[in-house]
Amino acid sequence: MANTILMLQTKSVWLPGLSAVRTMSSGDPTPAYTTLSVSQPATSITHVELHRPEKRNAMNKAFWSEMVECFTQISGDPECRVVVVSGAGKVFTAGIDLMDMASVFQHEGGDVARNAWNMRRIIAKYQESFTVIERCPKPVVVAVHGACIGGGVDLITACDIRLCTQDAWFQVKEVDIGLAADVGTLQRLPKVIGSRSLVNELALTARKMYADEAKDSGLVSHVFPDKEAMMAGALEMAREIAGRSPVAVQGTKVNLIYSRDHSVAEGLDYMATWNMSMLQSEDIVKSAVASMEKKSPETITFSKL
Repeated sequence: MANTILMLQTKSVWLPGLSAVRTMSSGDPTPAYTTLSVSQPATSITHVELHRPEKRNAMNKAFWSEMVECFTQISGDPECRVVVVSGAGKVFTAGIDLMDMASVFQHEGGDVARNAWNMRRIIAKYQESFTVIERCPKPVVVAVHGACIGGGVDLITACDIRLCTQDAWFQVKEVDIGLAADVGTLQRLPKVIGSRSLVNELALTARKMYADEAKDSGLVSHVFPDKEAMMAGALEMAREIAGRSPVAVQGTKVNLIYSRDHSVAEGLDYMATWNMSMLQSEDIVKSAVASMEKKSPETITFSKL
């Protein structure tokens, strides 16, 4: 980890010195996984890297279960306050590994109803691989470079903040391979970008969406010139989040997601119930004192959560 952080401001986004992010990739999958590399590039920050670069980070059978295991562990880790997700190699992900997953779509006779129930269980298992990201109380920042195809769009729409490089492109590819996207895109993308017409166009034509359009539509919040600058920006954003009260940050994420899926009245009621206990946290007093003393929240020592 670099000892000195050089602050650069680009389009109102603060970026640390680029050397600060070079340790974010371990170069190999973490021993517990075959498709992911997990590291801690800074205090309270966990970096999860899709790590099958020789296969363009295509999602094989192992990937789906490893994602659930990884984010379940992160959800319960008191040392982690924010997560950064990225992809190793030349692209973020090519989506589903069709060669590896071919056996999933094969049926050798048998009862149609039982085949269907088995397929439903398989689909639900794959859906959980991305729902676990959304359910994780720690904010998840995803950084996309190059291609983000098919399952990649399912993945990023389950994340909280999306960044990309200028060369990034996104494609809801499923109709091109004869199926409807079934692990999250059709449910989450309309709530991410807001234009039902644009969602329908992307999902029905499988056309590519490039970085500028992704920014304009709200799919991503910032576009960076290259991967190194993007990872620097993602790390600095993660530092800012990690420096705030974990009670406040995690409560904010939980309530944002709840409110997205409920009416305003239901969201307000849930918020009141949530904060009837959370407002009694010691973090409020610590944060208020720091504010009155003109200190950054990052100077406060918050207890683990």
